[in-house]
Amino acid sequence: MVGMAGSLSNTILLHRFKFLLPFSSLHTKLITLSSKHKLGKSQFQFIRTQLSANYSTTQFNSHKTQIPNMQNGDDLIILGIETSCDDTAAAVVRGNGEILSQVVSSQADLLVQYGGVAPKMAEEAHSRVINQVTQSALDKANLTAKDLSAVAVTIGPGLGLCLRVGVRKAREIAGSFQLPIIGVHHMEAHTLVARLTDRNLQFPFVALLISGGHNLLILARDLGHYIQLGTSIDDAIGEAYDKTAKWLGLDMRRSGGPAVEELAREGDPKSIRFKTPMLHHKDCNFSYAGLKTQVKLAIGSKDIDAEIPLSSASSHDRRSRADIAASFQRVAVLHLEERCERAIEWALKMEPSIKYFVVSGGVASNLYVRARLDQIAKNKGVQLVCPPPSLCTDNGVMVAWTGIEHFQMGRFDPPPPADEPEDTVHDIRPRWPLGEEYAEGRSEARSMRKARIHPSLTSLIQGSAQPLS
Repeated sequence: MVGMAGSLSNTILLHRFKFLLPFSSLHTKLITLSSKHKLGKSQFQFIRTQLSANYSTTQFNSHKTQIPNMQNGDDLIILGIETSCDDTAAAVVRGNGEILSQVVSSQADLLVQYGGVAPKMAEEAHSRVINQVTQSALDKANLTAKDLSAVAVTIGPGLGLCLRVGVRKAREIAGSFQLPIIGVHHMEAHTLVARLTDRNLQFPFVALLISGGHNLLILARDLGHYIQLGTSIDDAIGEAYDKTAKWLGLDMRRSGGPAVEELAREGDPKSIRFKTPMLHHKDCNFSYAGLKTQVKLAIGSKDIDAEIPLSSASSHDRRSRADIAASFQRVAVLHLEERCERAIEWALKMEPSIKYFVVSGGVASNLYVRARLDQIAKNKGVQLVCPPPSLCTDNGVMVAWTGIEHFQMGRFDPPPPADEPEDTVHDIRPRWPLGEEYAEGRSEARSMRKARIHPSLTSLIQGSAQPLS
């Protein structure tokens, strides 16, 4: 016996794992916890053997009898809950793709007040509105929780404090009405919502997921099977847009991206020669920290005072801000273009049948970004697919639809206890890779190593498909 587990008896470990088992399949949970507790091989086998019989004969078999007719999409109705960052969202979606309701409560005022997301304040804001948002989603769908087939909820990646709010609410509803529950990966949800809006989108395809907290390039081979071609090694593009907007004194109530995009239309995109990040790195990873620094220095050299709002700026000052916004946007998107072009080439080597390039996430609402990436797609002989803007930003529809796709594959957990203790430790995954890294795209960046706290979604799904004995 080695590591932390070496000093614990198998009986104690078994008790701890039973307590933590709900909300994820047996094999999935064992993989995660064996890594966390540094189990020796013999201990892993003991825990797996003891829990396998109990789980398969009680929890797994009991929830099978509660599944509605999974073959009829009209009968399948799922509530999706999303609280991974700064929007509280819920939606009700049918198995056939019909969106029955969609509700989003924004934290725009908090973003302005704190100049970005403040996790503790965001958690409190989620807690204040989560009941109202979920109830409103059911009311607008003209349904009650009794009409639901299951509840889907984002469990990661995201801000831990915020994720907990959504998970608790999802488990409360699922426990009260004995509904199966589906834990959803936030970035997979951004990917799969494109399959809701474009029914021609079939696996395999390439996807770029761009938001405030994440940049991710993947090859989507199948549902739950993803290869990570590239990811952020420091700041994501959405973060760079937000900081640029803040430093330029723009209105943050709509978030930084739309504000910068609008101002950039007035500026000269070649007026300032910002350096494109990572040109000498022939991979598909992203870095926006250096570009942010360049922007801040340019703003300082122009004596721009962010305390003076754009609406009160002189014509000369406004022009200077517009030039910086346009120059920043051009180089920020050039970085995307260069990485996406390489990623599509890599993906086509692995899957020559690829026909689609999906771009989703909050930054995918940017029309300049869409236009530039559409040209990249055409140059590579694939078709660009973007969800509508309302489904690019964080929303409950993408969570509900991802829940539907996995539910129809039999990937869900049994209803939680109706009287679950308030201090129950829930399975949330603030840092959670979507897929395994492609060999040529591997980075030794510290941030990426640190991010792999949980095994990737792909490895967990593949592991749960393996026989336990």
